[in-house]
Amino acid sequence: MNRYPRDMLGHGPVPPDAHWPGGARLALSIVLNYEEGGENNVLHGDPASEAFLSEITGAQPWPGKRHWNMESIYEYGARAGFWRLHRMLHEMPVTVYGVASALARSPLQVEAMRGAGWEIASHGLKWVEHRDMSEDEERAAIREALRLHEEVTGAPPKGWYTGRCSMNTVRLAAEEGDLAYISDSYADDLPYRVRLGDRRQLILPYTLDANDMRFAIPAGHADGASWEQYLRDSFDCLYAEGGRMMSLGLHCRLAGRPGRAQALKRFLDHVRNHDHVWIATRAQIAAHWNRVHPDRGALPEASDVPVPQGDMAHELDRDSFVARFGGIYEHSPWVADRAWERELGPAHHHPAGVANALARAFRSATREERLGVLRAHPDLAGKLAAAGRLTADSTREQASAGLDLLTDRERTIFQKLNADYVARHDFPFIIAVRDHDKEGILDAFHRRIGNLAEAEFDEACAQVERIARLRLEALPW
Repeated sequence: MNRYPRDMLGHGPVPPDAHWPGGARLALSIVLNYEEGGENNVLHGDPASEAFLSEITGAQPWPGKRHWNMESIYEYGARAGFWRLHRMLHEMPVTVYGVASALARSPLQVEAMRGAGWEIASHGLKWVEHRDMSEDEERAAIREALRLHEEVTGAPPKGWYTGRCSMNTVRLAAEEGDLAYISDSYADDLPYRVRLGDRRQLILPYTLDANDMRFAIPAGHADGASWEQYLRDSFDCLYAEGGRMMSLGLHCRLAGRPGRAQALKRFLDHVRNHDHVWIATRAQIAAHWNRVHPDRGALPEASDVPVPQGDMAHELDRDSFVARFGGIYEHSPWVADRAWERELGPAHHHPAGVANALARAFRSATREERLGVLRAHPDLAGKLAAAGRLTADSTREQASAGLDLLTDRERTIFQKLNADYVARHDFPFIIAVRDHDKEGILDAFHRRIGNLAEAEFDEACAQVERIARLRLEALPW
């Protein structure tokens, strides 16, 4: 099967109602990344110094050497930045993304996190890149991170965020940890679920835009005012939309600097000036989502493994796909058969998705093949209808416009129009009757019967595609 593993649909145009507690319009998740002491360093057994997310413009790893300036920047986060942010946030629900080895080197900070009632989620074993790790190496690192996290904090993590992850990370974390959520995604404004082999995992998307990391990259903020305005705009947009989740990403060595801390304080004052905001840990958000939106339906597969056979449209084998969708184009199962061969993915598990796949197969067919589909359609209120020989779909469609309850005069009119139309165009008059009433159908009949051959062929094909879309909407999804 030619299958595209990424989910480009998600919740779709109308996201589910979050039903945040107390009627809140927005759930705000404040995340403090604690990475200081877990970054790349030859002291930690790494091959080079750290070069990521610091005040040093254009920093590069120093192979086999310690980097005094880089180390001191990270040390600032633990020694000063953490405590400044702790004083500001200690009475608020906060989720800490804690690198296990960094937490182990900061016992007083861990005690302060626990004393404030903050959730401590896992941020992996070390703050290093995972993209080139073998699966076995990364699995071992995840296992050790989970073990060390519980040893240092006194409890296993409920959540996971690696950040510098590989294509295997999400699946491996789900397999190794009993996790309420994983946040290695930036794909949505709301939680969602994925299927990872035989596991079903809740994803709480994180953010790289409402994040102080943008002070440490070229396409970032030059000052606190710019960052504050961006956070306010993000908050105001999501608050106005309602039922959304906003993540705010902080780092001790970045937002913990005085000028940025002041901007953060002003943003939090802006939040406090709004009613109906639920500030919650990510574990609380995950628990709420599971209560309000329990896992009931088919889920897309995570993208690092082959698409298995299942119930979603793109997972069906050829025979099952044709059995389910072969009747959508009237008496023309070959359309579904060819659609199955195209690149399908999770976004096709939707009426619009299958409709597009079928339409592409239909549009790329020869003119004679498309003409065969047109000729497979029955006359409206014709002899097949009178004899009860329409397909179930056609029977329901014609009945929806009252074509099964015509007077003798109306039936005579339809029969004459049918005969005149076929004589002129060599295929039956086709219209998506669910879009029209009886009078509208007759009006279209009179209007289209005089069309030029090519124009009417194109119009009939367009109506076939519209009928398919409506039939797909009527299926259970």
